[in-house]
Amino acid sequence: QWVIQQLLQDAMQGRLEAGKHLVIQQLADRYQVSPTPIREALVALEGLGVVELLPNRGAVVRKLTAIDIREISQVRQALETTAVRLACGQCDLQQLDRLHSRCQSLVDRKRFTQVIVSEAQQIDNDLHDFIALSCGNHMLQRELGRLKLLYRAGRDAAWANRQQSGDYLRIREEATEHLAILDALLARDRKAAARAMAHHIHCGMKYWNRSLTAANATTA
Repeated sequence: QWVIQQLLQDAMQGRLEAGKHLVIQQLADRYQVSPTPIREALVALEGLGVVELLPNRGAVVRKLTAIDIREISQVRQALETTAVRLACGQCDLQQLDRLHSRCQSLVDRKRFTQVIVSEAQQIDNDLHDFIALSCGNHMLQRELGRLKLLYRAGRDAAWANRQQSGDYLRIREEATEHLAILDALLARDRKAAARAMAHHIHCGMKYWNRSLTAANATTA
């Protein structure tokens, strides 16, 4: 999974260029692993829509488009709103309270640093993992687990692109969205939890799209 994650991050953040032919031995040298996990990772990334495996030509990185981002977000919204509905009333209240306090501290913060960015990413990971584990549907848990590398690589790429210009606004916005989800879970309000999750994912999609547009304009 580490190789999949590294390849995915490098593809999302442009270190592996779109349209670039990927040579397995070069990638093995790059990540200091044998060719076998590289081949396995490329198959997994094809399943996520990040690379294309072409007959007799190997693998190439796909160019991510606004349509791709919208479709990824539609799938994520369907899965995560279902998960949060199922998790409502099943969550450990102490863990909910701890997550709430962590999110509130981000909303209240006046200044952001890279350390805080890392903490915000970890809070996002922890919240979505907690909901998946609390939903009680093992098939849904597995599918969310399979796709979360894609979601998080997209989030991290978007944040990295925007932060180059000193834009940290998304951190506070996302923490506020997280608080709305947590408030609904604490109130055991399934409809409110699903609405809050759908809003959170929609806002993330818009931010990712803005970041992609800005990155394309810079490289044009």
